[in-house]
Amino acid sequence: MKPEVIAITSALGWAVDAILVRLGARTSNVVAAAFLSYSVSALCLWSYLFSYFSFQLLWSPATVYFLLSGCFQPLLARILYYMGLTRLGVSRAGPLLGTSPLFAVFIAVVFLGEQPTLFVYIGTVLTVASVWLISSRRSGESEWRVFDLIFPLGAAFFAAVSQNLRRQGLLLFPDPFLGAAISTSTSLAIFSIYLIMTGRSGLIKTHKKSLPFFGSAALVSATAQLLTFVALSRGEVSAIVPLLNTNPLFTVLLSTLFLRDVEVITLKVVLGAALMVAGVIIITSR
Repeated sequence: MKPEVIAITSALGWAVDAILVRLGARTSNVVAAAFLSYSVSALCLWSYLFSYFSFQLLWSPATVYFLLSGCFQPLLARILYYMGLTRLGVSRAGPLLGTSPLFAVFIAVVFLGEQPTLFVYIGTVLTVASVWLISSRRSGESEWRVFDLIFPLGAAFFAAVSQNLRRQGLLLFPDPFLGAAISTSTSLAIFSIYLIMTGRSGLIKTHKKSLPFFGSAALVSATAQLLTFVALSRGEVSAIVPLLNTNPLFTVLLSTLFLRDVEVITLKVVLGAALMVAGVIIITSR
């Protein structure tokens, strides 16, 4: 299968994950969703690796990059994104997460000395315009604070940092299963320690009404996580990153189909999602 197809499939998977978490969050909390997601992903990946992998290769220098990647994503990125889902809704938080490539370009400019082209500036303008459209208030919706925008935007930033670390690790050791397993396990370990030390371990209990949604989301996110690593290991970043960030279109479409009683989808949101994806493609195709 072509890496471009794998990347688009991964984007669709993350959109489905967002819808399921949003539905489950009506009777539970995002902490339970995140913990279940990490646990299922780690269990599935390590079960496979125990059967087919030589663990002597864990001493590869790539492991360091995968460990660092796990500190940012899925740990921080997914928690912030799930918080954004409950505060802003899928149709708004999803497209805002699509700003991740913009942060990736910024990181490359500041730390790698890259010189942006005209396409980058055009893409930036489209991205900023999309944020404005998506974040504008809609009549008839529940109240939310402007501060709440920091959650999906923060998720986008940490995802950008993590993607760069993942790519570097995969260049050293191109095994997507190992990369996904180490990153997810790192997130699970840090998250568990945090919950225990802060006395919030009780939050991981999932309400029985939310379990079907969170359980399904965990399986979908585990698959999407692995597909992300597979796509990055097989294709160039400039071609894969824009496709991985087409999930705003999927989230808006799926929100329209499955969240009509929870969220209000407007023309501004649809247009904002389209501008977001256009900006991402322009920036990363420079």
